[in-house]
Amino acid sequence: MIVAVDGPAGSGKGTVTKRIEKEIGFLYLDTGVTYRCVALEVLRKGIELNEEDKIIEIANKIDVKIQKRENGDLILLNNEDVSKEIRSKEVTSIVSQVSSIIKVREKMVELQRKLAEGKNVIVEGRDIGTVVFPNAEVKIYLDASEEIRAKRRYEENVQNGINTTYEEVLENVKLRDYNDMNKKVGALKKAKDAIVIDSTNLTIEQVVGKIIEIIVNKGNK
Repeated sequence: MIVAVDGPAGSGKGTVTKRIEKEIGFLYLDTGVTYRCVALEVLRKGIELNEEDKIIEIANKIDVKIQKRENGDLILLNNEDVSKEIRSKEVTSIVSQVSSIIKVREKMVELQRKLAEGKNVIVEGRDIGTVVFPNAEVKIYLDASEEIRAKRRYEENVQNGINTTYEEVLENVKLRDYNDMNKKVGALKKAKDAIVIDSTNLTIEQVVGKIIEIIVNKGNK
């Protein structure tokens, strides 16, 4: 079974999907790691971001595997463990540009579908239920008010020692929403058959419980 969870930044997608992975044993498929692997290879080969043909060639050739482990997934790029390297500042700084190349995105969607084959998978993102897995058995659109999402991000920043005001975070949330909904590729959209869960007044436990209930009911049909 494939469970697709889409929604805006700060709605709790990442936290919820990882909790569900632990509770019911579904593989949490982080689609972002595939783009990070391309970005890492771009850096290693000294390719410039304007050399799109070379970046597309990398996307067509690389082999990415994800192996589930207790202490975090093992990410293999051409059979090399790059689990830490793909999270570096250098990769993070270019992954957005790399993932915006249409042919790279198309190839990575193919790869993501292959990674999910024959498994119970839960995936989160912006276009999972509309583009990546349009035939997913369960589609969730997880939402929350701008104010609550900004409050969550602000509290995270405080815990991590990042000095920002709530007002700055709220403006960033609004800007991120606009950009995510208006991207030429991979825009945030709600699938027509998605079940909407508004987490504004719900705890993480309540959201997790609702989604697990939906998955179990679907599996029993």
